[in-house]
Parts: sequence; structure tokens; C-alpha cells
Amino acid sequence: MSVTLASAESTPFEIAQAETPADAHETPADAHAAQPAGEVHTETGVAHGEEAGSGVFPPFDQTTFASQLLWLAITFGLFYLLMSKVVIPRIGGILETRHDRIAQDLDEASRLKAEADAAIAAYEQDLASARTKGNAIASAARDEAKAKADAERAKIEASLQDKIAGAETRIAEIKAKALADVGTIAEETTTALVEQLIGSKATKAEIASAVKSVAGK
Repeated sequence: MSVTLASAESTPFEIAQAETPADAHETPADAHAAQPAGEVHTETGVAHGEEAGSGVFPPFDQTTFASQLLWLAITFGLFYLLMSKVVIPRIGGILETRHDRIAQDLDEASRLKAEADAAIAAYEQDLASARTKGNAIASAARDEAKAKADAERAKIEASLQDKIAGAETRIAEIKAKALADVGTIAEETTTALVEQLIGSKATKAEIASAVKSVAGK
């Protein structure tokens, strides 16, 4: 009765563990050790007994020098063909294209420089021509202004001469009239003085002769 209860209380995991064969607990290392010594490993192609036989790095293994040199020569030849047939021509084409582009740019720069020099020369020539024309216009304006000024001055001087001549004529007339009046006044004054001094009247001819003689002195 006790055995039956113990069996009934056991979990399914314990039952499965109890039914597992003893050889199911073997590790991969045990399985590897169980393989025959002369069997070739399926992944590396090397016999199981030779996997850890030598610790030499494969490129330094003297037994593979010939194959390494052969593959080196083949690789170098392929690399040389690739460089000489593909890479170098492309690089040369790129350099030639850049050289042509640089030459075109230099030619364009030279052309633009020549055009700029020509434009500067034309500008300087136009500027010099404008200066010359401006000087000529200024000189003509000065000459014209001077001619107008001379004409105006001559006109003014002629007008002044006419006015002076007219003034001198009027002055001469006024002077002659004044002198005539002075003579008359002198004759009248002389006549009055003679009458007061000598008590008799003198003739007009005598008085005029006396006044003229005094005026002539």
C-alpha cells in the first residue's frame, strides 16, 4: 500500500527522468572521444587525430609555401591586369578630362581678361574724349562769355561816352549862359558903381569894353 501511494505522489517530471536511459546523459565531449581515431572530421576536412597536431599558423606553414606562392602570383597577376586595364585607364581619363577642363577654364579666363582689358581701354578712351570735349565746351563757353562781356562793356562805354558828351555839351551851354549872365550882371553892377562914384552914367559900350578887358585878364 505504501509503494502505491509513493508512486501516485511522484510528478510527471520525476517519472520521465526515471524512464530516461543512462546513455542519454553523455556529453558531446564523450561522444567526440568515442569516435574512432582515424575518422576525418566532416566540417574541417582534417583527421581527428591531426586537429591539434601542430600549432603553426597556416600562412607560416612551410608545407604550403608552394601553393601560397602560386596563389600570390595569380593574385598579383590579376591585380596587375585589373590596374593596367581598368583602374589606370580610368584614372588617366579622369586626369585628361580635368586637364582639358582646366585648359578650357584658363582659356576662358584669358578671354575674359582680354575683354575686361579692352573694356577698360575703351572706358579710358571715352573718358579722355569726354574730358577733351568738356574742356572744349568750357573754353567755348568762356570765350563766348568773354565776348558777350566785352560787347556789353563796349556798349556801356559807348553809352557813357554819349552821356558824358551830352553832359559836357549841357555844361558848356550852362557855362556860356552863366558867363553871359555874369557879363550882364557885371555891366549892370559896373554901371551902378560908376553912377555912385562919379555921379554920372557911362555908356554901355564903355562899360562892356571895361568888363571884357577885366575878364580877359
